[in-house]
Amino acid sequence: MTLATARIGGSGLGAEGRATCDLPTLATVYRRAYALLVGNAILMGVLAVLVAVVYDKQLVDPEGSFLGPSWLRLPLLLAMALGIDFVPRVLWLSRGNPKLWPQIATDRWRTHWNRERRTLGALGVICFYVVYVSYRNLKSFLPAVRSVKYDRELHMLDRALLFGHDPAVVLHGLLGEGAVAWPLSYVYLWFLPLVPLAVTAWLVWSRNISYGYWFVTSQCIAWTLGTASYYALPTLGPGFEYGQLYFGLPHTEASRLMDALADGRHAVLWAGTTDTVQSVAGFASLHVAITLLVALMVQYTTRMRWLKIVFWVNFGLTCVATLYFGWHYIADDIAGVMIAFVSFWVGGIASGQKFDKHSLHSHPTTTTSAVPVDR
Repeated sequence: MTLATARIGGSGLGAEGRATCDLPTLATVYRRAYALLVGNAILMGVLAVLVAVVYDKQLVDPEGSFLGPSWLRLPLLLAMALGIDFVPRVLWLSRGNPKLWPQIATDRWRTHWNRERRTLGALGVICFYVVYVSYRNLKSFLPAVRSVKYDRELHMLDRALLFGHDPAVVLHGLLGEGAVAWPLSYVYLWFLPLVPLAVTAWLVWSRNISYGYWFVTSQCIAWTLGTASYYALPTLGPGFEYGQLYFGLPHTEASRLMDALADGRHAVLWAGTTDTVQSVAGFASLHVAITLLVALMVQYTTRMRWLKIVFWVNFGLTCVATLYFGWHYIADDIAGVMIAFVSFWVGGIASGQKFDKHSLHSHPTTTTSAVPVDR
């Protein structure tokens, strides 16, 4: 393997103070990232098509509650990110002088939006779109492929873990069934815009190109493993299977979402609707997996302490919300944690990260072909 010379722990590269480390070159790292991203997308796409053909189902581009259908969401976010990246910068640096605008914009395009950044953006959007849409369709096809459900077993496990008590009853007793339901509801629903916003942020603004590959690769792996978990252990979730435990909760946005998902499931399974997806599947919790994955990425790739605190708190509250509203069993959340750690590590290895032992840091190995490392 070709070796790159990099200074680890510094903020730049110079003729002095360099240390030689066994780090893969940019081409090697990118080949791994390309292979895993594209391979994962192809795998998910092929599986979705095969299941649709075998079970006589129709592939659907799912509508979202955030910026419309999947095919529009990420490209629109990238276009908005371009505007946010260019307009304030041009206005600030030009001090309002229009004559300086073209040069400032050109400099930003040349230095930040180089070929490698544009490649990352295009590849990330396409692969994530294919994986996510395949995930939604495979999730929708699940009842036709596997009719068995394991809600009883996971419910019994919940009670065993809590010495005969239901997680919902325990949490409702500790937190109450009134005012706290509303903030927890919004924490849970924040997940919907978080996914495309986080993908866009790392594709566009990651200070190191390898961080962008790390994030989008880990995301795609997590959605793929989540799909596999649905088929390995099909469940509906306690809110659907044991709804009587949640009758005391107020009618929040989270409960409205649950009602909408129940209506969608009925439309697909019994009303013969073919232009929508059913989105009810419990094991594992991808809310937990993705929020933990984002928290880990913030921890390892950003320097802002307040941002790290925000996303760790978001992860913790999301775990509570999944049990409080009956979206998931305890085992679902544990499986979500495992999916996040596996995706995070595999994505890191594929994108060339070298993890420090006994610390929450990693060493990136590439940023551009001209500058191997940027800490």
